Amino acid sequence: MPKEQLELLKKESQTLENNFREILFLIEQIDVLKALLRDMKAGTYNYSWNVQGDTAQDQDSSEMLDEEMSNLVHYVLKKLRGDMVQMADYALKSAGASIIEAGTSASYKNNKAKLYWHGIGFLNYEMPPDIILQPDVHPGKCWAFPGSQGHILIKLARKITPTAVTMEHISEKVSPSGNISSAPKEFSVYGIAKKCEGEEIFLGQFIYNKTENTIQTFELQHEVSEPLLCVNLKILSNWGHPKYTCLYRFRVHGVPTDHT
Repeated sequence: MPKEQLELLKKESQTLENNFREILFLIEQIDVLKALLRDMKAGTYNYSWNVQGDTAQDQDSSEMLDEEMSNLVHYVLKKLRGDMVQMADYALKSAGASIIEAGTSASYKNNKAKLYWHGIGFLNYEMPPDIILQPDVHPGKCWAFPGSQGHILIKLARKITPTAVTMEHISEKVSPSGNISSAPKEFSVYGIAKKCEGEEIFLGQFIYNKTENTIQTFELQHEVSEPLLCVNLKILSNWGHPKYTCLYRFRVHGVPTDHT
């Protein structure tokens, strides 16, 4: 096949993959809304939706429904976007952080996460490791690795003296399966000072509690004497899933050096 045609085929394949991921993202959004609506119907949420207007009697039922749905949408957006971690994230991809693949576990291979044409698999759409460095946290939008133990090496956006880390996962209420057994449980964090190679510095070991808030911040247990450029996140166990563990988002907080 000519080189030009091969390049064109690669571009078309990438476009198709991007479009398909966008479709999956929209489906996940719908699943989130469905889950919240189910909880509301079951009486899980007991909120009073305030109706604006001169008097409630002056509004017909359709206007009241529109107002209630508008309030519901605002509530859902607040729940999805709510984030009380008021600290800079130096593991944020858009700020310049990245994944060192050579120091990262292999991704979980799932035949269901593949497109087929006439019985031939031609496109995988499992999420890449750097999805954990991005703020969009929705059901299914996570990086999965086989089993309950794995590691991921992160090059930070700049050198910092780390002080804390944050682990985020979805809640059982919005999980399409109804459980989050693939969530990480025990994990440890190590720092590396130079070029993401060499001796690792132990920063702490923690437990992500799946019954508490979905966003959990942990202060590091050991201080470091020099700024670090890389962090190695090691997952030691999950909450019971036998095949894989899913990571949604991981953040690193700290004090930056004077120079980048």
